[in-house]
Amino acid sequence: MPLSPTATRALLSRLGHVPRHHLGQNFLVDGNIVRKSLELAQIAPGDAVVEVGPGLGTLTAALLDAGAAVWAVEKDPALRAHLAAELGPRFPGSFHLLEGDAVEHPLAGWTAAEGAACKIVANLPYAIATPWLDAVLSGPLPTRLVLMLQQEAAQRYLAEPGGKTFGAISIFLQAAYAAAPGHKVAAACFYPRPEIESFLLPLVRRSAPVVFPPETKALIRACFQQRRKQIGALLRAREAPGAAAWLEHLESLGLSAQTRPEAIPVAAWMRLIRPASAA
Repeated sequence: MPLSPTATRALLSRLGHVPRHHLGQNFLVDGNIVRKSLELAQIAPGDAVVEVGPGLGTLTAALLDAGAAVWAVEKDPALRAHLAAELGPRFPGSFHLLEGDAVEHPLAGWTAAEGAACKIVANLPYAIATPWLDAVLSGPLPTRLVLMLQQEAAQRYLAEPGGKTFGAISIFLQAAYAAAPGHKVAAACFYPRPEIESFLLPLVRRSAPVVFPPETKALIRACFQQRRKQIGALLRAREAPGAAAWLEHLESLGLSAQTRPEAIPVAAWMRLIRPASAA
């Protein structure tokens, strides 16, 4: 699979394919980043790995060569046909390719029935990163994620309470995963070169991860849609079950019903309404 801008341009030309900006088609062309992604994910033979938007298959082939079984979801029919023709015959039984929307199929067709928990290694289309991640965080939770993201998105996911970037997705992610050291990725590592800064973010599932049930997630999102209002007023307006006991918990942390949502720590949000345990 291509690992240079020249080889990528040549393959795209042969396929008659023009990269589609709205699908986030910025293809990885740096072998060091591919190797780093596999290293951060601790890929080993027999691992089940989900990939989102495999594109031309550069990362996909590396995962398969490392002995992983890959479940990939690709929205572009032309790229899906290329992947099926190139990788299907080489890796029968190990390469599972689904044509569709990654937000609707966040684990690319992989299910817990396949056996051990999966990992995710993906160069995410930037436009779908947050809704896709929100879907993944509904469970079953992968053991590790290594995500190529817009740097701004990575900062939002890892934001701490008290700042403008701290929000619902920060809570959902940090309740389930701890971030390992990542690093910036130069625009030259992609073709075409993106106009935004990229970041390779590794995430490791916590020993006791929390998955919020849908009703709790909806409540937290609603609170952050009015993030400048006081939490007590927000909960009363929505008649949230368990709100009184939770506000007492906030007081034990030195907070109060007058606290704004963005100032409440993740551990406190995890006590809002007892969520279901993750896998």
